[in-house]
Amino acid sequence: METLAPTRLATLGHPQRLAIFRLLMRRYPDRIPAGEVAEVLGLKPSTLSAYLAALMQAGLVVQERSGTSLRYSIDMTEVRRTFDYLFNDCCRGRPDICAPFPTLTGGPDMAHRKYTVLFICVGNSARSIFAETILRDMAGDRFTVYSAGTRPSSELNPFALDVLRAKGHDVSPLRAKNVSEFTCPGAPALDFVFTVCDTAANEECPAWEGQPVSAHWGMPDPVKAEGTAAQKSLAFQEAYGALRNRITAFAALPIETLDRVSLQAAVDDIARQSEGLGA
Repeated sequence: METLAPTRLATLGHPQRLAIFRLLMRRYPDRIPAGEVAEVLGLKPSTLSAYLAALMQAGLVVQERSGTSLRYSIDMTEVRRTFDYLFNDCCRGRPDICAPFPTLTGGPDMAHRKYTVLFICVGNSARSIFAETILRDMAGDRFTVYSAGTRPSSELNPFALDVLRAKGHDVSPLRAKNVSEFTCPGAPALDFVFTVCDTAANEECPAWEGQPVSAHWGMPDPVKAEGTAAQKSLAFQEAYGALRNRITAFAALPIETLDRVSLQAAVDDIARQSEGLGA
């Protein structure tokens, strides 16, 4: 690591290579096709190829073939090794200067308080609304739950509302909200932030106050489903079911006994166990 760290820092010193790294980090643990990376960042394929090669040579990104497509993801083990080295060697292990954010940890102070969760999508009309409603009804005694959109719709999707009503949820308090509501003065302090669509994760979200634990739980957009009304309804039913499975696993985590690193690994694992949904 003594020789790798300078190479990795130099590699990330290039603005566009850093932009690729940040995108892959936001989408972790997804494996993203090169074409999607190029489209999101507005890069020519040949330029992207050179930047990805540099990131792979530095050991920060890994490549995987899926059929005829090449997909890329963060090498989280090596990234952690890099930051461990910087923290322990450069900062001499001083959390007062190298870890300037509060850490979720277990203990008696954490056992009897509610955690605040925000689910983010682009339109805040279906997937994030599902997630908000499911967690609130499943474990509202332990979590205060919100959802928001980066470009919220003016109204909630009627198919999504029909699914929620059919599942016995109260939809009267639901509304589409902009993420800006959670960055303004007086906004609630967040413990967890989850993106539930790839487009929202591809965008530059705010640097959340307090550095909440975050994860990407991407899945296909049911709003884009085509076909008959029954086929469209099925897409919303499947999205609801997939989110319910993830949220059930999240609600079962013993949050009060886990440190931040363990919590981050746990929420990433929830995405990884069903990552095919968002591929």
